[in-house]
Amino acid sequence: MDNLITGPDGKPRCKWCGDVAEFLPYHDNEWGYPVGDDIRLFEKLCLESFQSGLSWRTILAKRENFRRAFDGFDFDKVAAYDETDVDRLLQDAGIVRHRGKIEAVINNARRAQDLVAEAGSIAAFVWGYEPDPAGLGEPQTQSTSPASVALSKALKKRGWKFVGPTTVYAFMQAMGLINDHAEGCAMRAKAAAARAAFDKPV
Repeated sequence: MDNLITGPDGKPRCKWCGDVAEFLPYHDNEWGYPVGDDIRLFEKLCLESFQSGLSWRTILAKRENFRRAFDGFDFDKVAAYDETDVDRLLQDAGIVRHRGKIEAVINNARRAQDLVAEAGSIAAFVWGYEPDPAGLGEPQTQSTSPASVALSKALKKRGWKFVGPTTVYAFMQAMGLINDHAEGCAMRAKAAAARAAFDKPV
């Protein structure tokens, strides 16, 4: 199949993970597996917003720098950032120095606090938008979905920034709200098993 490659262990993988070496461990061990931790969910939404207009390779290569710069994406800490922190981040060559995106992370940290107050957790809120797998199309054939549009609108309504439907769809793919591993990919069944064992946050 043209959307698969053969991995170093001889097993088929999604074609995109062969583009650069660092994609393979990310694909095999993270992408598509369900996440219920609020910090990881917040981090991913932030990193996807930074990716806008850039490549995921760029963001993945800088991920540890982002974690260091933003206090591990602890949104309670980031919510307390002020202009001094914005200036500090704009001087940090290890991250993407885009004022709008940096300020969006700080804004979104405050909105994350609001969301926890409203829904109990970020996880409970976003997993409420998990689509029915039976209604999903062929894996990796779209960049948005009705569910990502709905979640994007819900977040924007609550004041979140840089959370368009495409960004949110990439977030849903990565955090296991959908299993978008290609049919035949060795990790598709593994991700499905992880979802079956996952207790959906409520």
